Amino acid sequence: MKKIVSIFLLAVIFLACNNKNRQLENPADLVVINAKVAVMDSNRTITEAIAVKNGKVMATGTSTKINTLVGDSTQVIDAKGRTLIPGLNDSHLHLTRGGRFFNAEVRWDGVKTLKRALEMLKEQAARTPEGQWVRVIGSWSPFQFEEKRLFTMEELNEATGDVPTYVLFLYSQGYLNQAGLDALGIDENTKAPKDSEFQKGPDGKLTGVLIADPNPTILYARIGSLPPLNGREMANGTKHFYRELNTLGITSGIDAGGGGHVFPKDYIGTRRLADAGEMPIRLSYFLFPQNKGAEYQEFTRWMETNKVGHNGEIHLEHGYELEGGGEFLAWSAGDYENFLAPQPMLDRDRPTWRTDLKRIVRLHVDNGWPFRIHATYGETISLMLDVFEEVNEETNGKLASKRWLFDHAETVQVKDLERIKAMNGGIAIQARMAYAGEYFVERYGAEKAKQAPPVKKMMEMGLPVGAGTDGTRVASYNPWPALYWLITGKTVGDFQLAEEANLLTREEALHLYTKGSAWVSNEETVKGTLEDGMYADFALLSDDYFTIPEKQINDLSSVLTVVDGKVVYGAEEFADMSPELPKVIPDWSPVKYFGGYQRK
Repeated sequence: MKKIVSIFLLAVIFLACNNKNRQLENPADLVVINAKVAVMDSNRTITEAIAVKNGKVMATGTSTKINTLVGDSTQVIDAKGRTLIPGLNDSHLHLTRGGRFFNAEVRWDGVKTLKRALEMLKEQAARTPEGQWVRVIGSWSPFQFEEKRLFTMEELNEATGDVPTYVLFLYSQGYLNQAGLDALGIDENTKAPKDSEFQKGPDGKLTGVLIADPNPTILYARIGSLPPLNGREMANGTKHFYRELNTLGITSGIDAGGGGHVFPKDYIGTRRLADAGEMPIRLSYFLFPQNKGAEYQEFTRWMETNKVGHNGEIHLEHGYELEGGGEFLAWSAGDYENFLAPQPMLDRDRPTWRTDLKRIVRLHVDNGWPFRIHATYGETISLMLDVFEEVNEETNGKLASKRWLFDHAETVQVKDLERIKAMNGGIAIQARMAYAGEYFVERYGAEKAKQAPPVKKMMEMGLPVGAGTDGTRVASYNPWPALYWLITGKTVGDFQLAEEANLLTREEALHLYTKGSAWVSNEETVKGTLEDGMYADFALLSDDYFTIPEKQINDLSSVLTVVDGKVVYGAEEFADMSPELPKVIPDWSPVKYFGGYQRK
């Protein structure tokens, strides 16, 4: 009997060793143990560890289980109890444009006092060389400052002196100091574009304030007239901007194009990184037409020379990929998100919008291109849906068979959510209300702001919804104030907008920023959760998103960001894992002195 038991034990040990050897024949490339891993599957599983192989999730589970996948070549990281989440994915972030300008701009994102904001202008003016400008191109709200106010033009001129300066506030107003007015040759006789003005004081002299009423062309034009960085500086800025996004836990972003940003010329910074296999982020992009009245011709040319889903020479799967057309399809159908000005009404103000839009939507459907479209107001969405339904009927349901969505949708109506769902559409919402909500309430009332946008209703109806910021101009690129807004309904100035019925749980908000956003670019089968086989894109957080006081969500960041199973950023105890970055150029760049998002 003892002999039988001994043989049995030897057999068990032999099988165990064989199993271990079989496992170690295919060890994990990377393992993170002792973490709080939020898998973000349908069960909202929380576990302890994750294993990565060939850029994909190999397994999640207890640290004991995942340790069995460790081989001699496995990189093992001890998270020491930190929270690990799927990498954040901003469904509407102007990444390529943000990188193009990053090294030229003073960022007021997160600055807590107007006093410090003006000090930054003064410091930057002192180092800005002749021929260049001091520029703050959006991403801030006066309500984020302790002073709760805008600067005066006297304060702007005092801070910047004779160095030309341009400050953009949302897409509502711009501010030129006197040196900036002089440099651009703008005087009392300069004619403003339609629906905008160069503000004059009671004495008839220019104040330096540029007003979009509501047309932002006057603001776009000033940005476009500023001296650009060269190609090398833009590529450098793109690399630093993407690292900045990695510091916040962002591993993917969907680029919605943008005015004054020409494809492919102005995409050079990102193109260089993609061609060199150096993308630290997965980027999907939609093409935005620049020529008002010639949008159809632009899209036709793009469709003849570009292929949706094309990734060029693949260095990173879904690393730099064309997704379709948008967010403006026809400029005549644009309803500007300027809450400081009256709402534009398409049927009243734009006689050709319906014909223009239908022709371009039909072009997308006929060529199998997905599309997204900017629409702030419910009235606009209702009218656009009339056009989409016509196209869908005329093409025997082809529109409804492709990926399409509305962007923004702050005042969309429930009846139109039902129409969107009926044609298999979706919605990408952004945190614009977090930066301009006080102005929305002033114009449209607190009652309307309670469901602007009605995100909870969208989710309850089963509509696909992705979350984002609309950075880098009408809001900051930092996702954490956006998540805070979704969870609390509060602006960056802590003004209560949303009612309790429209607030999301932390899990719901995170879902929109991961799996929800992946739907927008037709990538929900490969990323957005940490289930087995999904892309190994994740972030280890500075604090526990799920349990910290709500206010502290604003201050979260990543201490370890992984894309494709590789560390792209590390901080604190993981700082030595962070890949080296080239120094910031040019030498006078504000990024060299201030960095990006202000956390102090």
